[in-house]
Amino acid sequence: MDRPGFTASLVAGGVAGVSVDLILFPLDTIKTRLQSPQGFNKAGGFHGIYAGVPSAAIGSFPNAAAFFITYDYVKWLLHTDSSSHLMPVKHMLAASAGEVIPFSLVQFPLWESLKALWSWRQDHVVESWQSAVCGAFAGGFAAVVTTPLDVAKTRIMLAKAGSSAAGGNVLSALHGVWRTQGLPGLFAGVFPRMAAISLGGFIFLGAYDQTHSLLLELGRESP
Repeated sequence: MDRPGFTASLVAGGVAGVSVDLILFPLDTIKTRLQSPQGFNKAGGFHGIYAGVPSAAIGSFPNAAAFFITYDYVKWLLHTDSSSHLMPVKHMLAASAGEVIPFSLVQFPLWESLKALWSWRQDHVVESWQSAVCGAFAGGFAAVVTTPLDVAKTRIMLAKAGSSAAGGNVLSALHGVWRTQGLPGLFAGVFPRMAAISLGGFIFLGAYDQTHSLLLELGRESP
C-alpha cells in the first residue's frame, strides 16, 4: 500500500473548488435574478454577475482542499483490492468523512464505480476528460435522488417564524410537501438542479483529476 500524494490531493481539491465557483457563480446569480419577483432587469440583469465571487472562491479553496485530502486519506487508510465488493463501502466512508451529506454518499461511490468500469472496458486508467464525464453522470444521478431533501431544506429556510416547518424537522417538511403536492412537489426543480449539478460535477471532478495527475507527474519528474 503506497503512500498517496496528499499534497497533490490538497492543491487539486482547492483548484477544483475554485474552478466550479468561477464558472458556475455567475450562472447561479442569473438564475436567482430570473426567479426574483421584481423581474430580471430590476434585480440587476447582467450587471455585476461576478459580484461576491472572490469571497466565494476564497472560501471554496480550503473547503474543497480539505474534502479531497480527507477523502483520499480515508481511501488510502481503508485500502482494499479493486475487485473487492467492499469498494463502494470504502468510497462511502471516505465521502462521509470528507463531507457528511447524503449527496456525497451517492455521488462519490458512483463516480469511482463509473471510472473503474470505464477503465476496465478500455483496459487502461481513465483520462481526465473521462473522469469528468463520470463526474457529470454521478452528480446528475445524486442530484435527482437527493432532490426531495433539497426541497425540504428550501421549505425550512423559507418557512415563517413559529411555523412547524421552521422547526427544522426534515421528515416533517417532506411529509408536508407530500401531503399538499405529492410526488411532483418532492421533485420540484429536479431538471434544472440535475443540469446544474451535472455541469458542476464535470468541472469539479474533471479539474481535480487533471490537476492531481499533473502534480503527481511533476513530482515524479522532480529530482
